[in-house]
Amino acid sequence: MIRPSPHIAALDAYALANSNVPSGQRAVLLNQNESIRPPSPAVGQAAAAACQSALYPDPECSALRAGLAAHHRIDRARILCGAGSLDLIAALARAYAGPGRAVLVPAYAYPFFATAAKLANARVDFAPESNLCVSVDGLLAAVQRDTAMVFVANPGNPTGTHISASELRRLRHGLRDGILLIIDEAYGEFASEAGAFELAEREDVVVLRTFSKAYGMAGFRVGWGYFPHAVALEMRKVLNPGNLPTASQATALAALQDDTYMRETVAETEAVREWACTALSTAGVPVVPSATNFLLIPFQDAAKAARINKRLTDSGIFLRPQRAAGLGHALRMTIGPRAEVEIAVAALTRLEERDREDHS
Repeated sequence: MIRPSPHIAALDAYALANSNVPSGQRAVLLNQNESIRPPSPAVGQAAAAACQSALYPDPECSALRAGLAAHHRIDRARILCGAGSLDLIAALARAYAGPGRAVLVPAYAYPFFATAAKLANARVDFAPESNLCVSVDGLLAAVQRDTAMVFVANPGNPTGTHISASELRRLRHGLRDGILLIIDEAYGEFASEAGAFELAEREDVVVLRTFSKAYGMAGFRVGWGYFPHAVALEMRKVLNPGNLPTASQATALAALQDDTYMRETVAETEAVREWACTALSTAGVPVVPSATNFLLIPFQDAAKAARINKRLTDSGIFLRPQRAAGLGHALRMTIGPRAEVEIAVAALTRLEERDREDHS
């Protein structure tokens, strides 16, 4: 029998979202943090044109990087693109983690941070959070002699919480030289204060972004990041050449150029999110205020979360359990189209009342 490397064999498979819809039943899928609406109409036009090409994609993503540089007023030479931000996270771990090195993440961090570190055969350390929010003091206290990288999602996933730019600066200044800080801003467009690109002018900070959320392009798998020159050089060694298809490059550029549409998507998402947050809170369903396109719903214990989730999925409503993020007592609900969110909120309200009566 052919055996994998021991550190790979020891890993659990990455926890995917459950979409096993009961036969003949309409599904309400609010478990993958997808956009409330499709991408800009310009995306379809760009996709149709790009699909006429028989050539390999531009390995430099030249047009897209130029567009990103102009849009965010940053240095084009320091931008790298990947097949989603996961591609870039995994490449960072391959380049800068590994045996004898540790990766530090917040306690309830995006689970793929830990997965990427383990794939690189590095140790993963967890720092405590404060009220489901990244704690700079907790991270600084958890740094070890072999800490090589620190991953922070801001806003956080699955918590939805957000820390200020000043706290990010305090974190970077408190870390010793030689530690690479990666700030994942996948939900940055939804935050009132976001954009750590100024901090990323240092030689030890990376900022990641994606087109999957606010731009509604999850299916095109476009991520990008702002890298120090030296880090970008190493990243090119581990990223697959031509990792971003021609259609993905062209459609991302088209979406980027329709900033008005993206801002409308964000505003619509925020309106539905705040409605859902108020409705759930009024009904006695606990919810964490969010700066993203989802809400975290923490129940009193894991058993109740499992009961509620089972009843939801039996009726075709899919939220995302958060055991993999260390929050077994919580479910995460995407802010999708208003009609679907209303169905989920109504079901959660009924189930909360029923569960309260059953266990009173």
